Amino acid sequence: MTPILEFHDISKVFFKGSQQIHALSQVTAEVGDGELLAIVGPSGCGKSTLLNLAAGLMKPGTGRLLYRGHPLTGVNTEVAYITQKDNLLPWRTVEDNIALPLGLGGRARLGKHERRERLARQIELVGLSGFEKHYPSELSGGMRKRAQLARSLVYEPDVLLMDEPFGALDAQLKLVLQAELLRTWEGTGKTLVFVTHDLTEAISLADRVIVMSSRPGRIKAVERIELPRPRDPFTIRFEPGFGEYFDRLWSALREDIHQGSEA
Repeated sequence: MTPILEFHDISKVFFKGSQQIHALSQVTAEVGDGELLAIVGPSGCGKSTLLNLAAGLMKPGTGRLLYRGHPLTGVNTEVAYITQKDNLLPWRTVEDNIALPLGLGGRARLGKHERRERLARQIELVGLSGFEKHYPSELSGGMRKRAQLARSLVYEPDVLLMDEPFGALDAQLKLVLQAELLRTWEGTGKTLVFVTHDLTEAISLADRVIVMSSRPGRIKAVERIELPRPRDPFTIRFEPGFGEYFDRLWSALREDIHQGSEA
């Protein structure tokens, strides 16, 4: 698979006063074009830092970061970034929140007709038809997440970065939104990098799972998930082989989780 993102020997140190925090150490990894890659690891292992680097929001301390074979030297306008918080603007309707990226210029600049068509398509895709004129305060948590996803997809980014977007939701709603995400992603050819603490979520969604060590984050294991698609997050844990993937990933992760809990 042709890589769209390449991390070559990436290290990153943050400074807090006189204290040095070593977030990443010599991370080398590729993200394939059109791949759904999940990253798991203990808290503080640099998972979010990798997403921030891919978005061009910060630079590596050492190493090289390539996007489509070229060094990434600034903000990456080819990606969309979804965080745990939906960050919807409370004074804008669902429709206006989703349309926000289309008014920022660049590749997203569209004529009025194409803009309306694209908005309607994305709103229907995430199941928010009929709620276009509602405000965020009038939506459930799941509907807010759907609006956030539509806002990220509306300008058709090449890469979608997701930082534990469903982490704060209850178990049932998480499964619903995992299914929605897979339904939206499959067949688009888009690349998706998904950070999570949840091994079941990672196996349910991903083509590959990267396991990070405790800080400073290093790659401990890479597991290719060869469960058939399309996948149903409600039943996939009962598929043959699911338990073996879970056991191998947990074996790679367990020692670092225990170390973190004892720190």
